[in-house]
Amino acid sequence: MFHNDLRSKMDLFVHFVYKISKEFPKSELYGVTSQIRRASLSVILNYIEGFARRKNKVNVNFLEISYGSLQESKYLLEFCFKEDYLNEIDYTKSLTMADEIGAMLWKTIELKSTDLDM
Repeated sequence: MFHNDLRSKMDLFVHFVYKISKEFPKSELYGVTSQIRRASLSVILNYIEGFARRKNKVNVNFLEISYGSLQESKYLLEFCFKEDYLNEIDYTKSLTMADEIGAMLWKTIELKSTDLDM
């Protein structure tokens, strides 16, 4: 159940990022627009790929990559807000989503890492 909830939140996050980035300046299409889309999509793609791996060490590695992509996404959201590509409401909503995903993802990483120590 936890897996489906986290995956669903990641899916909502990436779709939200795609939606808000449609309003970014056209001059940023191959810059920050492309980068924020790839980073946010990488969050869920690495999570899904890691979840499909049978070896726990490999699974944790993909989860950590997913977490890193989430942090990259958060910085890009901050950058876009400071550059006025993003309004405060969308910025706050996206950060709230990212923080919730981050907490769930980190909890998953910690639990799986504990299994490695045994």
